[in-house]
Amino acid sequence: MFESSDDAAPEGAAPDAPNAESAASPPHSPYMVEVRDVHKFFGDIHVLAGVSLNVEYGEVCTILGPSGSGKSTLLRCINVLERIQAGQVVVDGALMGYRLDGQGRLHDLRPKDLARQRASIGMVFQRFNLFPHMTALENVMEAPIQVLKRSKSEAREQALELLDRVGLADRGDHYPAELSGGQQQRVAIARALAMDPDIMLFDEPTSALDPELVGEVLQVMQDLAASGMTMAVVTHEIGFAREVADQVVFMDGGVIVEAGAPAEVIDNPQSERTKEFFSKVL
Repeated sequence: MFESSDDAAPEGAAPDAPNAESAASPPHSPYMVEVRDVHKFFGDIHVLAGVSLNVEYGEVCTILGPSGSGKSTLLRCINVLERIQAGQVVVDGALMGYRLDGQGRLHDLRPKDLARQRASIGMVFQRFNLFPHMTALENVMEAPIQVLKRSKSEAREQALELLDRVGLADRGDHYPAELSGGQQQRVAIARALAMDPDIMLFDEPTSALDPELVGEVLQVMQDLAASGMTMAVVTHEIGFAREVADQVVFMDGGVIVEAGAPAEVIDNPQSERTKEFFSKVL
């Protein structure tokens, strides 16, 4: 759930580097994701200004807000596609992007150790990023073979199962150019699932799709949620957030303005900014 922070950095000044205090969650933590007072700057722009957020195991958290509010940046900080300037991100008890030495000091993880952390986090982007020279089946097989060192036969069997799971059992031999946008995005979801992730991050997965193709992708995501997958979803799909999310987070100006159950945030917002936003999009 949402935790507010009163410790924002002075305006115009970059916060200190991530600190080592409480660098990992206790082993019995109920949270898959813990974002603790995170600050992120792009130059002089304070993109994330003291964001704190918890996502429980098996929870679906949707992040809503206007363009430029910091939603996608927050998601990219969770799997260290963006480096934070202050605060901490903990996933499944592990401090993301850093290690503690014997003196309690933080050091950047080596690339191979960071890659190992990221392997447990599936991510689906707005753009599908499929390999154009590979079939749908080969796209899904590639990472398990290269990263997890699975045999081709094992990777193929899993890939066929995943393509069937996303409704594309008959499209395995098709190349991306032969698939619709919705089909390509479903292949991208299957590809992420092939790494056996503990959590799935979705960064506006339907915003590049034609309207009539959105539903097929949202259905796959809804099925994933029903299976118990922990999910963090940046989206403009209010209906999906209302129907599927356990927690809805509304962001604006690099901060979390309001968070809670869908019935609270979407249908009965307390903040004037949240009310204004939903009055224009509902």
